[in-house]
Amino acid sequence: MMPLTMAKAGETAAIRKITGKDEVRQHLAEMGFVVDSDVTVVSEMGGNLIVQVRGSRIALDRSMASRILV
Repeated sequence: MMPLTMAKAGETAAIRKITGKDEVRQHLAEMGFVVDSDVTVVSEMGGNLIVQVRGSRIALDRSMASRILV
C-alpha cells in the first residue's frame, strides 16, 4: 500500500485503506472515498490532487490525499 499522493496522473487504483480520525474518514466516505472503490488521478501539483471517484472530480490537498492508501 502507498498513499494516494504517490500515484501519477492517469493512474487508476483501488482504495485499500483510509486513515485518520473518525470525522476525517466519514468526510472522505461522504465524498465517495471508500475501501475497494477505484480512484483515478486526473492531475497533480505539489502533492495536491484532482481525482475522479464515482463519476465526480474532486480536489484534495496533500494532507487529505495522504490519508487514502491505494
